[in-house]
Amino acid sequence: MSLLSRLLGKSNDPRADVRPLWHRVVEIAREKAWYAEYGVADTVAGRFDAVTLVLALVMLRMERDRTLIEPSVHLTELFVDDMDGQLRQSGVGDLVVGKRMGKLMSVLGGRIGALREALPQDDAALAEVLVRNVTLIEDADRLALAAQVRALSRQLDAVSDHDLMNASIAR
Repeated sequence: MSLLSRLLGKSNDPRADVRPLWHRVVEIAREKAWYAEYGVADTVAGRFDAVTLVLALVMLRMERDRTLIEPSVHLTELFVDDMDGQLRQSGVGDLVVGKRMGKLMSVLGGRIGALREALPQDDAALAEVLVRNVTLIEDADRLALAAQVRALSRQLDAVSDHDLMNASIAR
């Protein structure tokens, strides 16, 4: 997109179609149950972990359909933009943002891979993966968290591509 297009407001942002899905991912990650019932720590790290957890599940759903590959790239770009803005708002300087973004992308990729391997296994195996990948409070009910993650994964699997792209993910 050219500078002139941006200044005149004439933009065809290819990410516009997935922006509602990004907002829905964040909404789901902010649901109180993750923190109050399932033991995700209500901290900056815990909230980031909840967002990446939900986003990873959505990305796993999207990777199963070739028509959703390009939208999944745009969804990742929205994640990057949002995290970049969050880092800058929290006072991280320009010189460090790129390095931190690389780490955050690595975290997302690692979560996607770990969930891809753990979801076909039982809840105990999934719980172990979640313990390693999500900031939890000390007395978190790991099996309840695993069951909730599995339920969300199944719910995403049951949603049509059209409904997923329209962010019609009921909770």
